[in-house]
Amino acid sequence: MEKTQLIEAMERIVGKEHVLHSPEALYEYSYDATPGHSYMPDVVVSPGTTQEVSEIMKYANAHKIPVYPRGSGTNLSAGTAPLKGGIVLLMLRFDKIIDVDLENLIAEVEVGVIVQDINDHIAQYGLIYPPDPGTVKTASLGGTIAENSGGLRGLKYGITKNYVQGLEVVLANGDIIHTGGKNVKDVSGYDMTKLFTGSEGTLGIVTKALLKLLPAPEATKSMIAVFDSIDDAGKAVSGIIAAKIIPATLEILDNATIRTVEDFTHVGLPVDADAILLIEVDGNPVVVEDEKAKVLEVLKANNAREVTLAKSAEHKAQLWTARRMALPCLAKLRPTTFVEDATIPRSKIPDFLRIVTKASKDHNVTIGTFGHAGDGNMHPTIVCDLRDEDEMKRVHDAMDDIFKGALALGGTLSGEHGIGLGKLPWMEQQHGKEGMNAMKAIKRALDPNLILNPGKLLGEC
Repeated sequence: MEKTQLIEAMERIVGKEHVLHSPEALYEYSYDATPGHSYMPDVVVSPGTTQEVSEIMKYANAHKIPVYPRGSGTNLSAGTAPLKGGIVLLMLRFDKIIDVDLENLIAEVEVGVIVQDINDHIAQYGLIYPPDPGTVKTASLGGTIAENSGGLRGLKYGITKNYVQGLEVVLANGDIIHTGGKNVKDVSGYDMTKLFTGSEGTLGIVTKALLKLLPAPEATKSMIAVFDSIDDAGKAVSGIIAAKIIPATLEILDNATIRTVEDFTHVGLPVDADAILLIEVDGNPVVVEDEKAKVLEVLKANNAREVTLAKSAEHKAQLWTARRMALPCLAKLRPTTFVEDATIPRSKIPDFLRIVTKASKDHNVTIGTFGHAGDGNMHPTIVCDLRDEDEMKRVHDAMDDIFKGALALGGTLSGEHGIGLGKLPWMEQQHGKEGMNAMKAIKRALDPNLILNPGKLLGEC
């Protein structure tokens, strides 16, 4: 099909003002937050209604044109990069919080709403929407649903799939379906809501979601624990869970990350520490005090050199800012940053960190590691220069060691960033040929012309 025909067809559906096709605009949407993946689309289209999405999909399906749903573009696995040209479907006009049902604790939200804006809106009712990815202030809801995002509160509160109770989805052929609902229990048929959550835009275009909300915790206690041995820090993580305490957050930073964050933020992090743990317990005030005391006991028993409790709301904010600044600070070291998220059983965290350290030394690449120690979701972050071919070969060799090492420990390729294009080389090793074939069969059943985010998550189908 001629590109001019495609542009004219899209303009008829959404209006000229919502169609971009200049070389500059196309380049802007040729990549996401993942280095090394840039592919030019033919057109960028911003629908504003579900019916418009349906019309776009009917046209794309009839002409076998690839479609790539996109929100804020903060994803870290090349999940929205338009690999085969076609239509980038920009969903940010879906920006309404439609309803907050206080009787059922459900919010009805369009997918272009920024996650932090959801929490800002429902705070007036004393409620929270727990999933909080590191890009919570910029990530759109639809992107977090597509990637099944987690975040700092994942240990206690779970991840996105635990809070999505229903979806409005446009299928590849333009059909509009509704999955799930406000019911607490619903086992009528396949769980289509869970199927689309985490499908990385390969099975349908999500336009709206029903989100489960929770009462905000009455009290919180935050602390930072300093360790001279990362093994002791790992044992402390296991010890806290074994003591039947589930913190709201339980984060770890290795020495490379500590030094980098302190260099840029000057918040007083101990640059000689092998690791630090950032911990927060929350809930009923009496329970919080009891859990705080038990956590302190576990930290002491596992050789924490120093434990500091947040003295005020400002001090608490400073501690958590240090954690959220880990990625941007590491990114300042070199021109290119790869943020990975291999996940392992939390008891294997010290083993995994040794694998990362060895990969860094063996291949002479710089890696800082931080992550959600409580659920084993680690973020080895490689800083390098994409323009240096020799260094990039070493970077990919280090990645190979890291991901194969995670799988050998009983881990998984991703806990929250998704597969996209970046982790395809290791998918069959984790899932086996039979597992990959089963997933590809689902893809082909819902998208027989293979137009939805082609090449992602499963590779060629």
